[in-house]
Amino acid sequence: MTEAEQAIGTPDAGKAEEGAGTSAAGAASGAGKRRRIGVLIAVAAFAYLLDLGSKLAVVAKLEHHAPVEVIGTWLQLEVIRNRGAAFGMGEAMTIVFTVIAAAVIVVIARLARKLYSLPWAIALGMLLGGAFGNLTDRVFRAPGDLQGAVVDFIAPAHFAVFNLADSAIVCGGFLIVILSFRGLDPDGTVHKD
Repeated sequence: MTEAEQAIGTPDAGKAEEGAGTSAAGAASGAGKRRRIGVLIAVAAFAYLLDLGSKLAVVAKLEHHAPVEVIGTWLQLEVIRNRGAAFGMGEAMTIVFTVIAAAVIVVIARLARKLYSLPWAIALGMLLGGAFGNLTDRVFRAPGDLQGAVVDFIAPAHFAVFNLADSAIVCGGFLIVILSFRGLDPDGTVHKD
């Protein structure tokens, strides 16, 4: 195993020696898979709870108030209800964004069955937590009927207002791009193109 393969997460020994047929290799493979799914779930739960807690706090303390300056006018906290996607686009298509978030969750759940890579578990966990965070707003916030407005509150100067779920989604997506360029698959195999 090369140093690069060790750094980006290769399959467990049991998975690498597939076909050996020993019960020890199968047990190692199963244990590795559970660990990766556990990481995915832990990262997703952390991202979700951080997003949910921050939204509850800013709605309770900052909604209907003037923006709070964190770093002058460069970074402020300001509660915005966003019915659209990023940058407020597509406000008439809220139900579509709800369906997309639900589809992302289903795809990640299906992909988790073949997950042996720690970096992929972290990336997918961030995507899953972020998707659940914004989906929670779409389902439970006004006006309801799967068309709720997402609470955005991080307002950098000259940029869109966003939330921690959006940040988790972007970071997870960025990590997936890096892993893909490095040739690491979710099952832990490394391919060279």
